[in-house]
Amino acid sequence: MRNLLYLPFLTLLLFTSCGESVKEKKETEAETASEVENEAENSEDSKTILFFGDSLTAAMGLDPAEGYPAEIQEMIDSLGFNYEVVNAGLSGETTAAGKNRIDWVLNQKVDVFVLALGANDGLRGVPVEETRRNLQAIIDNVREENPGVEIILAGMQIPPNMGPEYTTDFRELFPEIAEQNNIHLIPFLLEGVAGDPDLNQQDGIHPTAEGYDIVAKNVWEVLKPVLGEKE
Repeated sequence: MRNLLYLPFLTLLLFTSCGESVKEKKETEAETASEVENEAENSEDSKTILFFGDSLTAAMGLDPAEGYPAEIQEMIDSLGFNYEVVNAGLSGETTAAGKNRIDWVLNQKVDVFVLALGANDGLRGVPVEETRRNLQAIIDNVREENPGVEIILAGMQIPPNMGPEYTTDFRELFPEIAEQNNIHLIPFLLEGVAGDPDLNQQDGIHPTAEGYDIVAKNVWEVLKPVLGEKE
């Protein structure tokens, strides 16, 4: 089994958000850039799938090997596909922070880019149009650096705490962006997991290992056809 690249996860802030000091974040970004570059050098013959997300991608509260990117790597290996998974999940990441961080992880050719940000925006009540602009900027950056890249956007939903209008607008944001950019869409990353106490950790937000089994299947349903086309 190929080695995976993981980022550290930190303590909770604002429900699913996890805070870092500026110094810690810069150190993490520098370490990520170096590790991503090393991963590319060690895997020149394989194609790269980059998972760019927050604590849901980083598998906060669990061993990273129990998260969905690790499970995806196992699925890929079992089929003999020549892809290397890079887990660039960072706990606490918002779309604004992701927009600022994206250059740090684009130090190699990326064949498939899975964009799984937005949950922290929704829980913080970030205006939907601001989230839209940030996601679009990330997509534009990835395409500019990697012509021909396949992009998969993970749809997100939030509890109705922010009111029905915001909740609806937030949910509809992701399919709108996917359609406008002609990219692939995972309708809801946490489909079948969100709201089920048996599949979530004590915070009610982050999946258990069993929950991540389902998340991995949600991702794989969209990712597998993409990999087949690119083989």
